[in-house]
Amino acid sequence: MPKRILVVEDEPNMRLLIAEELMDAGYEVDEAENADEALKKFGEKQYDLVTIDIEMPGSMNGLELAGKLREIRRETKLVLLTAYSHYKSDMASWAADAYIVKSADLTELKEVISRLINM
Repeated sequence: MPKRILVVEDEPNMRLLIAEELMDAGYEVDEAENADEALKKFGEKQYDLVTIDIEMPGSMNGLELAGKLREIRRETKLVLLTAYSHYKSDMASWAADAYIVKSADLTELKEVISRLINM
């Protein structure tokens, strides 16, 4: 059975790119455009891993979402994605299993996901 990943990203083109790359790599992928949608989906299905954009509009940002997901299901792997490297020093980002600065080249993201999901 393929591993299931939830991609949380407010930017439609980036969300589509990440989802397609992960599906091509053999994962089952669901998408959410904000934290509220992600929490709803997370409550409905079991995910092996969640990628989370930090900067999102709405009721909470990605760091807050990561904290909530950790409370709900501690064993799910969390990967924070952002265009800004300064979040790496933010204590809240330590709730995640990995932190990746966004790039059009998703090689690093796919390598990190493969490592985390197959631990």
